[in-house]
Amino acid sequence: MRIRGRLEKTEARFKELESLLAEPQTVRDRNLFQKLSKEMSQIRPIIEVFFQYRRTEKEVEDLKHSLSENHGDPAMKGLIEEEIKSLEADQTKRELQLEDLFLRDMEPNAARDVIIEIRAGTGGEEAALFASDLFRMYSMYAAGHGLRIEVMDSNPTGIGGFKEMIFGVSGAHAYSCFKYESGIHRVQRVPRTEASGRIHTSAVTVAVLPEAAEEEIEIVPTDLKIDVYRASGAGGQHVNKTESAVRITHIPTGFVVACQDERSQHKNKLKAMRILRARIFEAREQQHMAETAKNRKEQVGTGDRSGKIRTYNYPDNRVTDHRIGLTLYSLGQILDGHLETLVQALAEDEKVRVLTTL
Repeated sequence: MRIRGRLEKTEARFKELESLLAEPQTVRDRNLFQKLSKEMSQIRPIIEVFFQYRRTEKEVEDLKHSLSENHGDPAMKGLIEEEIKSLEADQTKRELQLEDLFLRDMEPNAARDVIIEIRAGTGGEEAALFASDLFRMYSMYAAGHGLRIEVMDSNPTGIGGFKEMIFGVSGAHAYSCFKYESGIHRVQRVPRTEASGRIHTSAVTVAVLPEAAEEEIEIVPTDLKIDVYRASGAGGQHVNKTESAVRITHIPTGFVVACQDERSQHKNKLKAMRILRARIFEAREQQHMAETAKNRKEQVGTGDRSGKIRTYNYPDNRVTDHRIGLTLYSLGQILDGHLETLVQALAEDEKVRVLTTL
């Protein structure tokens, strides 16, 4: 098995965690106890399957030894061979399961919630309409996986599109579900705003940001410039009557975040701070990835949002993911939130690439 050495190190860490969590000083330190408990719960599924794998491995060895000592009972020999075949088939399944679990554990952001930013790009109003289509697609995909959507900020257009839509996704494996969506999404279709029936190409950018906890990203209050202003857009009588919208500028990075969807200035500020922390966290990760790649003389491709990743072609009912060359003729189903085939194919491609480097 390609990752056996790494699994044995994970097992050693699991045993170390068991010892640490049993120590009185760890129990007294609540933050340390929670941190170690979380780490242990994350690797426990891997260790449980690895224990099963090694137990079955020992059974196969014992059966093969019995087979070598069996010199006169063909019926017994046949039973032993069938049992070995069955156990080895189970082992093959466990190997695949262990690889999947191990790769998920290697992903440092696997357990995080995410903040997703959709922005209309080339194509004007048509791009804004497609941004709305993508938000609908992601909302349905999230609902199908038991994840919760929370709109954090939006900039709607007059005919149902969005110049910008920022929303959070929370729940088990939220990051794993959406990690492959960062990049430029291109749409080819006859725009609703086009009378002549010509096919146009428009583009929308998507950014998937792992959400960071307050304690992970220290933001000094003096590094912030906070402006409040009156909200604009939908909102009934509330619009333009109170200064509930908030704009926060993080001076060291130049990041600017604005939120106006909540009626409360305090709630808008809290959401803006969550988005700001996520942007700072991702910027640090991107810098680390770039430095690591430079040291290894490698290209950084996993977090790059500068390139086209997917095309949605309406006339041909076709979706093409350009990163892996996968084309599916099920545009309607995909836009209804059925992204599983795409996500699984991208995950398998990543798995092959990662395992070849171990």
